[in-house]
Amino acid sequence: MAWYDIIGTIGVFMIIIAYAAVQSRRMKPTQLSYSVINLIGATLILASLWYNFNLASVIIEFFWILISLWGIVLWLRSRRSPDNPDKTKEHEAEPPSHSSL
Repeated sequence: MAWYDIIGTIGVFMIIIAYAAVQSRRMKPTQLSYSVINLIGATLILASLWYNFNLASVIIEFFWILISLWGIVLWLRSRRSPDNPDKTKEHEAEPPSHSSL
């Protein structure tokens, strides 16, 4: 297995683990760590696609990175907002329940 396949596979597992953690309620999608794990995972996959190009995969990873960055920006903004009395904890909101889907 080539090095770029290895980093791409690591990126895939990072995204899968983060998603499974949210679904199992071990992580909240508004946590900084969720967006950072997704950002790193998507970046690793995108790097592997440089060597083994696939347009559809490049498009999805590009948007995965953008959305992860958006989540990080929202988290940073929530930390600076005056209505956030506790600046020592990550901003966390309950993920939607399955019954609301």
